Formats: sequence, structure tokens, C-alpha cells
Amino acid sequence: MNKLAQSTSPYLLQHANNPVDWYPWGSEAIEKAKAEDKPIFLSIGYAACHWCHVLAHESFENPETAAFMNENFINIKVDREERPDLDGIYMQAVVAMTGSGGWPMSVFLSHDLKPFYAGTYFPPVRRFNLPAFMDILSGLSNAWKNDRTEIEKVGEQVNGYLQNQNQNKLNDPLSREHLDAIAKSLEGAYYWGYGGWGDAPKFPQPMALEFLLHHSIANKTDEHLKLVNHCLHIMARGGMYDVVGGGFSRYSTDNFWRVPHFEKMLYDNALLARAYLHAWQVTKDPFFQRIVEETLGFVSRELTHEQGGFYSSLDADSEGVEGKFYVWTLDEIRATLKEESEFFEAAYGITLEGNWEEKTVLQRSMDDASLAARFKLNLEAVPIKLAESHSRLLSVRALRIRPGTDDKVLTAWNGLMLAAFAESARVLAESSSHSSNYLDLATRSAEFLLSNLRPDGKLHRSWRDGRITDEVFLEDYAALILGLLELYQTDFNNKWFSSAQILTDEMIEKFSDPEGGFFDTPHTGETLLFRPKDTFDNATPSGNALACEALLKMAAYTDNGKYRDLAEQSLRLISEAVLRHPLGFARWLSAMENALGNMKQIAVLGEAGEENFERMIKAIRAEYRPGVVVAASAYPPSKNAPALLEQRTLINGQATAYVCEGFVCKQPTTDVETLIAQINA
Repeated sequence: MNKLAQSTSPYLLQHANNPVDWYPWGSEAIEKAKAEDKPIFLSIGYAACHWCHVLAHESFENPETAAFMNENFINIKVDREERPDLDGIYMQAVVAMTGSGGWPMSVFLSHDLKPFYAGTYFPPVRRFNLPAFMDILSGLSNAWKNDRTEIEKVGEQVNGYLQNQNQNKLNDPLSREHLDAIAKSLEGAYYWGYGGWGDAPKFPQPMALEFLLHHSIANKTDEHLKLVNHCLHIMARGGMYDVVGGGFSRYSTDNFWRVPHFEKMLYDNALLARAYLHAWQVTKDPFFQRIVEETLGFVSRELTHEQGGFYSSLDADSEGVEGKFYVWTLDEIRATLKEESEFFEAAYGITLEGNWEEKTVLQRSMDDASLAARFKLNLEAVPIKLAESHSRLLSVRALRIRPGTDDKVLTAWNGLMLAAFAESARVLAESSSHSSNYLDLATRSAEFLLSNLRPDGKLHRSWRDGRITDEVFLEDYAALILGLLELYQTDFNNKWFSSAQILTDEMIEKFSDPEGGFFDTPHTGETLLFRPKDTFDNATPSGNALACEALLKMAAYTDNGKYRDLAEQSLRLISEAVLRHPLGFARWLSAMENALGNMKQIAVLGEAGEENFERMIKAIRAEYRPGVVVAASAYPPSKNAPALLEQRTLINGQATAYVCEGFVCKQPTTDVETLIAQINA
């Protein structure tokens, strides 16, 4: 075993028995590189990454390759999910040096951590127009020994470029007209043929869809709802969406959303579940609710720790084969469904040849109306029959060897999923039998994060088997704050709000940049090549975008002008770049929508369970209201309740609602219809 054996990361543990003498990132490895005058080979990946497994099998498990690596390099393995700071810094280097990036990431560093050569996957022999890994190792080792000046020159050039790229400046704030133009540009770039933006590989863009939905609601128009409806429907027909077990894969390898990259990530499912939830609120399309329920059901069943934390991902591979767990043959389907198979085959266009490597990735080819007509059924019977077939297939699939589970619990990703469960619990309270379970899962998640990830009064990034990592990042704070605020708005337990406020003040103290926005690492973090301050929304929202959103909401709850000032200053960091690359700042756009729209503040006082109080809360929740924060309490509110509830009284002893917006409060009311009119004004 190498020095990864004591790691908390399942990805690092996958490499603990490699013949490569791997080190985790840290001073031991860096000092050893200096002492032995060897370059550093930095390999970054994650547990669910298919090509990471391929590289490991081809090269890191090869004794001859490993021996050469051990003799000529100090080899460091990093889990990108535990160390997003390192991943972000060196991914910039990979993109700068090669024009593209991805995982596995392979970077060669000098002793001062400056990259001088970089790439992603390298094959064991020259193929795919890529050099062989051993050729690269041999060439770089020779250059290190015989042409150190050139290596140092390249390292300085790359470092200078990275330092220059990470200089932020504050630009003029954007206006509502800018948001209108951005929304129109996203609509214009949308591909109506198969949905989404860009060519394969096609990634879901839940944050862009959320912005377009939010923008439509804010402008009281349905201008972009057709696009949102089209994209959400087409992504959930199957392929990238697991119609049998629920949940979304990482992305589609083709333009049709049919063949996914099969790993399932917690963050994708958190972000997509909320996009479908909000679309259901607007359209009341039962298909959207079903996708929410199936996705959250998958997370509850397969990615939830018994104590309440959510796991990070499911691998793409099982038994060493990508997608094997999820695909079917015609014979398997017929043996499982028997007399129902003809109906199912028609629904999914299943053939003997299959649609991917002689197997079938399930994707709907016939809609409900056509199926009903062909099989002489009532339209309402079609989804019921399909659900029964899915259930039977799921039971059979459960007997297969499962993909590996990355069972570490990451605070940021858990905050995103906490928000999804908490919001679903209140939004679906009237229409779903699962809503109470969602609230239970959200509550257990919050308790888990505030205890296990904050055991010493300090927040941490990662937990696994009772062990935590030392690091914490901006996105961990911001996502957890937002998750706690969603849970507060579901059960109005002041514990969640007061915890969110404490974390907000800590976030400001640890991460704020006096020149605007926030660093990704705390002031007390280790010294790296530079202190990262990422503003780009990738597969997950940037920490800065989440922090901005959290500050706007906390400002609405507390009337603390400092929170609002910091949020507005942050928005100026991206006001120029977002006009050029709106898809890269989609979460920011929703925050900007709230900043420009003056968030509505609603305070409701009354006893839980009392009829008029419950009618008010139900009415507030009946529609999608992205620019609203809600506080509620019995009278008088407790000391740790949001300031929004302070100095409010009951009218004639009845449940009373207060609606405020833009520093102006409307007449308090005990009437539900008046309350709704005030909110919608």
C-alpha cells in the first residue's frame, strides 16, 4: 500500500494499492520533491470518472510504468471533489496550455508548484492522436535533468498568465434591460431540434433554465416558458434520465440525450430536481412532478447515509464496464415484463439490435397519446402501466452488481440537495404523498451537516466514516446557508435561520475580498500558486454566485445593509463577462434578477395549525415565487427569529401577514385574498 491508504476519499483509496508510490497533497510530498530534486506529477480525478479508471488500469497499475514514475517523479493524487481549489487552479493551467480540460487531469509541476506540462488522459501507446504516457514521462524526466532552464521558463510563463487571468475588477452594474437581452440571447442560441445548448457532449443546463423561468415570472410573461418546457421534457424522456430508477446521469455523449456518461452526481440531481419542481409550480404538468419524485426517490434510496448525509456519486462503471448496470437486452425485458412487454417495447422503440453497443439505453420513442391510441387505453392509464413496468425492471436491476458509490459527504453538494428536499417538502405538500418524507430527509440532512461537518464549531468540507478533512471552501458555506434558509421556510424552525446567519457572518469574515466578492479559500488556508476566486458557474454554481444569492436573502431577512452591499459589489465582478458568456454565469443571473427586482419580504404571525394562518402559508406556497422570502412565527416571535418578524403585531388577535418591498411595507392584513393581491402587485 502507498500513502493514500489513510485517506477519507474513496477516489484516493481506489489507488491505495497501485504500485505507484502515491502521496496525498501536502507538505510531505512537496518537501520530498525538493529534497530529491524531482518534478511533481499531479494527478487529479474523482471516483465516478470513467476515464480516470481507464488511465489507472492502463498505467498506474502497470508495474513498469509505476517503477519509472517512482524513480523519476514525486507522485501526488488529488480528489477534485475534496480539493476544488487545487482542481480549479490547475484546470486553468491545463486549459491555458492545451486549449481544453477535463478529468483525469495530469499536470507536471516544479518544486514551487508551477505547472510546466499538462494534459488529461494519456494512453499507454500512441493512439487517439495522443502521445503515449510513458513517452511523456520519459521526455519530461529527461528535460528536467538536462534542460531545466526551459522547464523553468515555461513554468514562469504559465504562472504569469494564470496570475493575470485571476485579476478581478469591478464593472458597472447591469440593468433590467441587460437581463432582457441576455434572456433573448439564450433563447436565440437554443437548439430546438433536440433541446439544449451546443453540440455533444450535451450537458444539462439547469441554472440557465432556472434563470429563464425566473425572468419570465419576474416580468409576468410566458416568453421563455416554451423553451423551458421543451428542454425539461426532452431531457427526461430517458437516456440521460434513468426512467427505471430515477435520477440523471452527468451528461449525454450524443445530441439526442440518449447515451449518457453514466455516472450520477449528487449536485446534478439537486439542481435538476429544483428546476423540474419550479417548472411544475408554473405549469402544474404532472410529468414534471413525477420527475422530481423519481429523482428524489433515487437519492433517498441510493445516495443517503443512514444518519442523514448525502453521498457524492455513483460510478459510471460496474464490473469494469461503463453503463452495464443500466442497459438492457430485448430478451431481458421480455423475460421480466412478459405479457406487458409489447406495450413497453412500443413505448421505448426497443429492437433486437439495441441502440448502443447491441444493448438498449431506454428512451421514450412514443408519447402517451400515441400509446393510448395504439393499445386502446385511456390516456390516464399509460403512465400507470409504464410505472408498473419500471418497478418490475428496477427489482430485476437491483440484483445486478451495482456501480461503486463515492460515499463521502461534501458540505456544498449536501447544501444543494438539502435545498431540493426542503423546498419539495413544502411545494408538494398538497399533491405528493412523499412530502413528509422529504421534510424528514431535509431535517436529518441539516442536523447531520451542523453536527458531523461542524463538530468543533468550525465548518469542514468533507466527511466519511466519521472522519473529516481539514479544508473548507466558500461554496461549502454558501450552499449550506441557502439550504438552511430553504428548510427554515418549510418548517419555520428558528434554529435553521439562526444557524444560517451565524454561517453568513463567518463566511464574510473568512472569505471576503476587500476589492469585491469572495475568495474560494479562507484567509487561514494554505499558500497555493495563487488564492483562487472563481466566478464561473460550471457543473455546480460558483461559490461567489451562491454567496451573492445567500447575502441577498439574508439582507431581506435581517435588513442588514452590509449583506446587501457585499452582494451588489459581488455582482459587479461579473457584469462584463456575463454579457459575453451568459451560460457560464447562469446562477449569477438569478441572483441578479433578485437584486434588480427588489425581493419581496413576507412576515406571517399566528399559531401553526390555526386555520387562517395555514391558509396564508398555503396561498404563499401555491405559486413559484423566486423573488420572495418568507418568515413566520407564533406571536410574539422569539429572540432568534428573523428581524423581519420584529415589532409585528396581530390584528384583532388573528393571524396577520405583512408584505414589504423596496423599503416600503403594505398595509398588514388578515385576509388571504388581500395578501395574494399584495404579493402579486
